[in-house]
Amino acid sequence: MKQLREGYTTGSCAAAASFASVLWQTSGKCPEWVELEVPAGKLLHLEIQAEEAYTCGVQKDGGDDPDETNGCLVTASVEILPAAGAVQFRAGTGVGTITRKGLKLPVGEPAINPVPRQMIEKAVRSVIGEKGAVVTISVPNGEVIAEKTFNGRLGITGGISILGTTGIVRPMSEEAIRETLYLELSMCRQEYGTACAFVTGYAGESFLKRQYPQGKAIVLCSNYLGYLLDCAEELGFTHVLLAGRTGKLVKPAADIMYLHSHTAGGQREVICTHAALAGASRAQVQQLYQCNTTRDMTELLCTYPLAEQVWHTIAEKVCENCMRRTHGKIQVGLLLLDENDRILAESSQTDSIRKAWLTCGTN
Repeated sequence: MKQLREGYTTGSCAAAASFASVLWQTSGKCPEWVELEVPAGKLLHLEIQAEEAYTCGVQKDGGDDPDETNGCLVTASVEILPAAGAVQFRAGTGVGTITRKGLKLPVGEPAINPVPRQMIEKAVRSVIGEKGAVVTISVPNGEVIAEKTFNGRLGITGGISILGTTGIVRPMSEEAIRETLYLELSMCRQEYGTACAFVTGYAGESFLKRQYPQGKAIVLCSNYLGYLLDCAEELGFTHVLLAGRTGKLVKPAADIMYLHSHTAGGQREVICTHAALAGASRAQVQQLYQCNTTRDMTELLCTYPLAEQVWHTIAEKVCENCMRRTHGKIQVGLLLLDENDRILAESSQTDSIRKAWLTCGTN
């Protein structure tokens, strides 16, 4: 089986380009390469393209992950201020601006996500210390690329978002990733036994490792929840603990088992339906339906007295559908997390399934 090649995020590109810009200004020469340590702990060696007047660019390489931004040029221009101060961010050509509430950044801010901002500031401050700076990130052709993404629906206008939580792009292409996931699950079965945890991404994985450091059997299912459940049934698993945020893990409540946003949404419909069933008024349901993102819906729902019941019934329905998918052979529990990794709901069987998972492989 082909080894899938990792890549690096637009956030890594932006941080490396910003680093090169300040190095150029302070040394008098634009570097050909820079080294950048990303949150995943890896050291990247990134080639720099010198543009005009201290503007530097890095071309994104997404590895074997299919992505609309693969190959795009991310540029940075840094204005170093004379006095101590904050690092400020500006959206240049092709980088979007937030126009609606509910995202991780306030309205009016450039769509440069929090972790890339931290990476950029760390790189810039390693050269200029406590001085203030204004960092302008641009992506030539970014507006055209953004038309192929969901930015417009999320209220991000004018270009793409600068993203990434680890700095690394993990390959998620179709047939190869299915083979990789099956292999990982098979090895987990052999090493730990018949109980494991499925996480949809970094948030669920880091939550489990932080809360339950003794838990070893964790498999990243990404968007392939239904496929991994089929594999788990085939391999003889008896217990699966799901953990992750609402954006993906409310979808199985509508029997949506492939979780990629390009295939299906459904979060709004799931949450509104369960709110109505819990007794929400017509006005409350309408308010929920008008929310722009799952995050926004979560914040609004938490102001309703029936929020706990809504999340609980959603969690129960997710588990019911997952167990039906495995013909009742696997007991499924769910830890549903909000954007701050607080537990919104646990399904009724979660405690026993968590115990099975924590004790697997210890005999």
